[in-house]
Amino acid sequence: MAKKAVVKKAVAKAKATEKKVLKKAKAVGKKVVKKVVAKAKAVEKKVVAKTKAAEKKVVKKVKAAKKTVAKKVKRAPNPAFMRPMQISDALAKVVGSKPIPRTEVTKKVWDYIKKNKLQDAVNKREINADENLKAVFGGKSKVSMFEMTKLVNKHLS
Repeated sequence: MAKKAVVKKAVAKAKATEKKVLKKAKAVGKKVVKKVVAKAKAVEKKVVAKTKAAEKKVVKKVKAAKKTVAKKVKRAPNPAFMRPMQISDALAKVVGSKPIPRTEVTKKVWDYIKKNKLQDAVNKREINADENLKAVFGGKSKVSMFEMTKLVNKHLS
């Protein structure tokens, strides 16, 4: 019987020791878990901060885009440009004799220039006038595209 009592005591002692070890292991495990949780929270805070910063940037870009969209609203054309103009006889040979707006006159002059290949091959800003355009350009055989508009406007009333 004595052996059984000793064995029981030893088993009881072993179980108690096991419980203590498990408690310690749990405590250590809890510390590790707490550290891991703390690191996870820190990482989460960083991610949240970065997300908020990125969100702010996106909001700024959207606001800027809305402003540019608001600025790009199509304007109404100036009625003075759209008013049909009387065309001189010299210019009528190039664009036709019907009264048309100033903008259409410029388009038709450019169409005439391109159709007859009157744009200078080397310097594309120069226009080589044929007989019809010489009358419009005041006798000049070469005119720059910027000067051309000024000379054409003299033939509109």
